[in-house]
Amino acid sequence: VQLQASGGGLVQAGGSLRLSCVASGRIFSNNGMGWFRRAPGKEREFVAAMSWNGSSTRYLDSVKGRFTISRDNAKNTVYLQMNSLSPEDTAVYYCAAGRTAFSATLETYYRSWGQGTQVTVSS
Repeated sequence: VQLQASGGGLVQAGGSLRLSCVASGRIFSNNGMGWFRRAPGKEREFVAAMSWNGSSTRYLDSVKGRFTISRDNAKNTVYLQMNSLSPEDTAVYYCAAGRTAFSATLETYYRSWGQGTQVTVSS
C-alpha cells in the first residue's frame, strides 16, 4: 500500500484541521489504519487508529474528545479530524497502513507509511 497524506497547515490555537490519507496499491479495506506524529525533538508517537471496518478505534489519551479518525473504504481514504488544537499538537503527522485488519497503537504493527504532513498550531 502506498500512502499520501495531506491537509496539514498553520492554524491558531482552538482551531481545526482535517488530515486525509489516500491509499493506493494493495487492497486498502483489509487493513487497519493509523495516524502517528513526531513533534520537534521528540520520538514519533501514536495518535489514533481504526480497524478495517471502523468498528474499533483507539486514541492517544491527550487527543481523546478532540480528534476523530474515520475512513471511507470506497475512496481508499482515512481521515483525522482535529478540533480544539493546541500548540502541543504541532508535529509532522503520518498515516500508516497496518499489517493486520485491526486497530493498533504500536509502530511495529504497521507496514506502510505516508510521507507526513506538517501541522503547526500557533498560540
